[in-house]
Amino acid sequence: MQLVHDGRTVRYADGGLGHDRDDPGVVLIHGSGMNRTVWQLQTRFLAHHGYRVAALDLAGHGGSEGPPSATIEEMADWVCGVIGSLGFGTAHLVGHSMGSLVALEAAARHPATVSSIVLVGTASTMPVHPELLSASHDDIPRAARLMTSWAYSTRAHVGHHASPGFWLLGGSTALIDRSPPGALGAAMTACANYVGGLAAAASVTCPVTLILGGADKMTPVKAGTDLAAAFPTEPRVEIFDGVGHMIQIEAPDAARAAIAAALGRRSDG
Repeated sequence: MQLVHDGRTVRYADGGLGHDRDDPGVVLIHGSGMNRTVWQLQTRFLAHHGYRVAALDLAGHGGSEGPPSATIEEMADWVCGVIGSLGFGTAHLVGHSMGSLVALEAAARHPATVSSIVLVGTASTMPVHPELLSASHDDIPRAARLMTSWAYSTRAHVGHHASPGFWLLGGSTALIDRSPPGALGAAMTACANYVGGLAAAASVTCPVTLILGGADKMTPVKAGTDLAAAFPTEPRVEIFDGVGHMIQIEAPDAARAAIAAALGRRSDG
């Protein structure tokens, strides 16, 4: 699916159903170097269980026209603008990694637009190793290998994809390798420069859920629980033992159930 926002094409996945204007909107936001397809094992379920779904390609990522946004704050404003262009009015935001920072900042900056936030693989800051930051600008294949090696649990390195015949690390490496020119570097720089997470959390008034991986090397559990403590109202926190940073891909059924529970709908049936 696609729409035009601010004169540029935005690509998104709707889970295979048209939008029923009486259903609540859910917008899913990917992480650095990724695109809408990282949510493919959740979007269809949500669309068939009472939600208007839009898993976005951020500006300059996937099939959305650029340029990519330079800061997390710009991304948050852009996402909330797209919610308006979708005709959702308000929406629940589900963000992974960098996308969780975007969702957090959007909830702080646009409280009238954001119904709730679900932060997957999150922390208040996401510093980027200098080696990875450099590679994200001038050696995408190396950056892709580094990211996927760190992003998955030890168990995931030897198989265990939810879809038989597919390879977790290989799929994510290929996705990053195919990212549009400049997208990964811009995203990594935005993450490295973002310092407003705790301040944003302190001003959030909507319901909050954090979904964390117990074996996450990129946003460790402690970093997530430290962020959880900054919200005015105690958020719901779910920790998946043995799961790495790519939670919605490595543990898709559990992630789907946790997201559905956070949004108030059953994960079965």
